[in-house]
Amino acid sequence: MSNIPEDFKYSSAHTWSELLDDGLVKVGITDHAQHELGDIVFVELPELEKSYNTGEECAVVESVKSASDIYCPVSGEIIDVNSELEDSPEKINADPYGLGWIFIIRPDDEAELDELIDANEYSELLDE
Repeated sequence: MSNIPEDFKYSSAHTWSELLDDGLVKVGITDHAQHELGDIVFVELPELEKSYNTGEECAVVESVKSASDIYCPVSGEIIDVNSELEDSPEKINADPYGLGWIFIIRPDDEAELDELIDANEYSELLDE
């Protein structure tokens, strides 16, 4: 069974979102997603200071098996990216909820997080 932290929000596209104390949102792919992809060999990070809409493709994670688009979970501006993934994309496999985060976004509307699913709902999605 996949590791699913209780205090994060999730999308059906297998991204997680963590609301930080300063109102920013840290985003990455779930343990389930990294497991399905296999060994991650490349990450195309989103563009800093660019604004994305909810559901818009903003990054790409490539593995030995395939490439997977990462969709923005909320609308907002990218204010930070995990540049360590450029040299060490395997951090996503090793620690998808920690060192393997992909980007931080300043949401246009924090209430958009309420549209995402919680850990229980995500777990049910994986069971389908």
